Amino acid sequence: MLENFPTEKSCIEHLEKMRWPKGIVCPCCGSCRKVYHVSRGEGYKCADCRKMFSVRKGTIFEESRLPLRQWFAAAFLLTSNRKGISSCQLAREIGVTQKTAWFMLGRLREVAGAMGAIGGPISGIVEADETYLGGKEKNKHFDKKLHEGRGPSGKQAVIGARERGGRVKTKMIPNTEKDQLHDFIKQNVVAGSKLYTDDHRSYLGLKDYDHESVNHSMREYVRGQAYTNGIESFWALLKRGYYGVFHHFTWKHLPRYLAEFETRWNMGQLSQESRLDSLLGHSSGMRLTYKGLVA
Repeated sequence: MLENFPTEKSCIEHLEKMRWPKGIVCPCCGSCRKVYHVSRGEGYKCADCRKMFSVRKGTIFEESRLPLRQWFAAAFLLTSNRKGISSCQLAREIGVTQKTAWFMLGRLREVAGAMGAIGGPISGIVEADETYLGGKEKNKHFDKKLHEGRGPSGKQAVIGARERGGRVKTKMIPNTEKDQLHDFIKQNVVAGSKLYTDDHRSYLGLKDYDHESVNHSMREYVRGQAYTNGIESFWALLKRGYYGVFHHFTWKHLPRYLAEFETRWNMGQLSQESRLDSLLGHSSGMRLTYKGLVA
C-alpha cells in the first residue's frame, strides 16, 4: 500500500487531490480566485489575504514536524489493524518515540470521532446492547480495589447499536439506567425501526420502536430473527483490543478509542486504499494540540 507514496512529494500531491479536488482553496480566507505557488518549499500564497499556507494548514497535520509519509503510515496501520495498534507498536513501525506515536494516534482518533457523526442515525433492523470495560476487582492490586462488591464495580459502561449488516454507533455512559439507554437509542436509531435487545429492564418502554427482546437470563440467545449477536461481535472485537493490544483505556480518552473501533468497523467493507483515503479525506477542519489531548 505505502509503495504508492515513495516520497514526501507524492504524499503532498495525494493529500492535495483529496482536499482540493476542484482546485486549491485558501484555508485562511476561503478564496480560490488566485493562488501562487511558492518557489521554495511546497507552500502557496493567497492573492486575496496575502497569507502563506500549505496543504497541512487546517488539518490534523498542521504544525507537525513529521513527514507526511510517516503520517500516512500511521493512518494506514490504524485503519488496517482490526484490534487497533498501540503507541509502542506504532513507534517501532514508523520510527518515532512512543510519546509522539501516542499523540499521532490521538489526532487520528479525533478524525475518527468526526467521521462517526456522518450519515445520521441508523435504521432498519437494529441490535442494541450494553457492556462494561475494565478489570475484575479480584485481579486488582489491593490498594486499587474499590471494595464495593462484585459486578460492574470500577468498570465503565458503554452502549452500542448496530444495523444488521451495517454501521455501529457507540457511546460511553455513566450507568445503564433507563434514561441513559433510552436517550442513546432515540438519538442514534430512527423511530419505527425494528429493535432487538436483551432482557435488561432499562430497555422497557421503547414505544417508538418495534421492540423485541431475547431472554438472556433464561439462556435464550436466539428466537427466530430476535438476537443481538451482531453488536456482541463488535463488543468482542473491542474487548480483544482492550485486553490484548492496549491493556487499559483511561476513561478520559475512552470516547476516542470507541470512535476508532466504530469507524474501523464501519469501513470494514472498503479496500485498504479506500479506508486510508476516507481517513485522510476527513482530516480537514480538525485541530488537536498536545495540550488539548492531555487536558
